[in-house]
Amino acid sequence: MNDMSLMNLQAGKTIVSAAAVEAFAWQQRGDVLDAADASYDDVRAIWNGMIDRKPALIVRCAGAADVVRAVRFARDNQLLVAVRGGGHNIAGNAVCDGGLMIDLSPMTSVRVDVAAKRAWVEPGATLADVDSETQSFGLAVPTGINSTTGIAGLTLGGGFGWITRKFGLTIDSLMSADVVTADGNLVRASATENSDLFWALRGGGGNFGIVTAFEFKLHQLGPQVTAGLVVHPFEDAKTVLEQYRQALETAPDELTCWVVMRQAPPLPFLPAEWHGKEVLVLAMCYCGDAASAEAATAKLRAIGKPIADVVGPSPFAGWQQAFDPLLTPGARNYWKSHDFIELSDAAIAILLDAARKLPGPECEIFIAHVGGAAGRIAAEATAFPQRSSHFVMNVHARWREPAMDAACIGWARQLFEAAKPHSVGTAYINFMPEDEGDRVAAAYGGNYPRLGEIKRRYDPDNLFRMNQNVKPG
Repeated sequence: MNDMSLMNLQAGKTIVSAAAVEAFAWQQRGDVLDAADASYDDVRAIWNGMIDRKPALIVRCAGAADVVRAVRFARDNQLLVAVRGGGHNIAGNAVCDGGLMIDLSPMTSVRVDVAAKRAWVEPGATLADVDSETQSFGLAVPTGINSTTGIAGLTLGGGFGWITRKFGLTIDSLMSADVVTADGNLVRASATENSDLFWALRGGGGNFGIVTAFEFKLHQLGPQVTAGLVVHPFEDAKTVLEQYRQALETAPDELTCWVVMRQAPPLPFLPAEWHGKEVLVLAMCYCGDAASAEAATAKLRAIGKPIADVVGPSPFAGWQQAFDPLLTPGARNYWKSHDFIELSDAAIAILLDAARKLPGPECEIFIAHVGGAAGRIAAEATAFPQRSSHFVMNVHARWREPAMDAACIGWARQLFEAAKPHSVGTAYINFMPEDEGDRVAAAYGGNYPRLGEIKRRYDPDNLFRMNQNVKPG
């Protein structure tokens, strides 16, 4: 191996000797790769096909000791660092150009203590990995809705999905974390140890260190829930949304219903004549007692005259994977997101107008239904601030050809700007693309000054900057 030129924290180049790189690689249990390795291109590829960056070195960590050595190597050489968990984040911060990529994806262990209702999860695990272990024992962590998502990025950003209303955000079940900080030390963060760091990790993203293990409280759930889709013609969308909004006013915490507006994929339960036509989908999950599911979902299922209703008993782990076919890796993706307290008539009109102008067959608008248990925690209790939001809009532009970039990105931005007056100003950082760095302070609202202060103490040189970055205060 020759001497290497790597991107440093000053946006310049640092020469690292071949001897230093070889000594570092020799110490690691996992592999250290450069562009000459056969697996390099596969390892640097991430979920969002728009992101095509080439790190100078990739460290595939096999355990916490590898992470410690990687951080110390980066610190000593002042290298630009990207940290990859599941590689699913829309902004693509899991990979950098010219720097050091610390790849946690080989670290996928999930260990469940059934009696204590605890799970210890490594940062490379996906939601599918977590569900596979926990659901085997009728237990669950509240996570997201796409099983290929990495648990690390999801958790550090807050984490919400089908059972958030019943059990809170993912961070609300986080009991402790093992963290490698910017000085290369491994510390424990919990309510009683490094409590300021623990506060920041719960929603503050990857700004404060690299988590090598998460300890979660588990909840009794499943393995079966009541879940499925109700598909409506788009021409009925206004009435459906108005009645949806009304039905949710009395929804129990066990019931979650999200809205998807898109062109209908060729689902087997939809008549062929609807494939490719605009539809509005109510996607619901009821995690309460099966005997009460019919009554709990009745108001939502009574809305309008649906094309199809396939709500029924489902394995929870299977329902967690229901949207995976629509979110496979490799496509080009660009998202824009807002938080809403309510779906006002004006907001609905804006959403419907945008849904009539979908720029491609994979583009969609998601309305996530949250609140419940997640909304009964004070905004200042964790770094995640948007506890009062009842709905989260995700404008999901997704396409295949670079020639469609301008149309798809423009559509998402136009809807974002039109809906802004009806939002509360915060944002879910896991839904923010790479061009929204100027929005980070507003996303955290009143919690931002404290985050900056904690960043200054744990990472004063901003080593961990490939994220929705909190500047040292």
